[in-house]
Amino acid sequence: MFMRIDHVGIACHDLEEKIALFERTFDLTVVAREVNEEQGVKEAMLHIADGEGGGSYIQLLEPLGPDTPVGRFLAKRGEGVHHVAFGVPDVTRALEEIGGKGIRLLDEKPRHGSMGSSIAFLHPKDVAGMLTELVQAPDQRR
Repeated sequence: MFMRIDHVGIACHDLEEKIALFERTFDLTVVAREVNEEQGVKEAMLHIADGEGGGSYIQLLEPLGPDTPVGRFLAKRGEGVHHVAFGVPDVTRALEEIGGKGIRLLDEKPRHGSMGSSIAFLHPKDVAGMLTELVQAPDQRR
């Protein structure tokens, strides 16, 4: 079902500061920036590597306000890993399969994700406390 780790999402207070840190420290390059009003974040995707099924990234997330999912995460836990995202060939099918195994779905159907992808989240309490994102790359959409 999983093809790769698509990205690791990292919540931060200052997107520009963290971009500079990851560029300087790890020689990573920003390949996309977006403001996602629906999810309440400004984000940057930094490319790590390419592999079978697509690339791998670090996703830096700055909340648009304190009353957003990432804003609440930062207030409760501080900066750090927010979620892990796995690449799947078909996010709708993955939701059906995983939901059929009793895992609660935060998204019943896919929604817009970074760089034109389709995404959905699984409930962290059902996945060892880890907020898990499923990602279908835009070139795999049907």
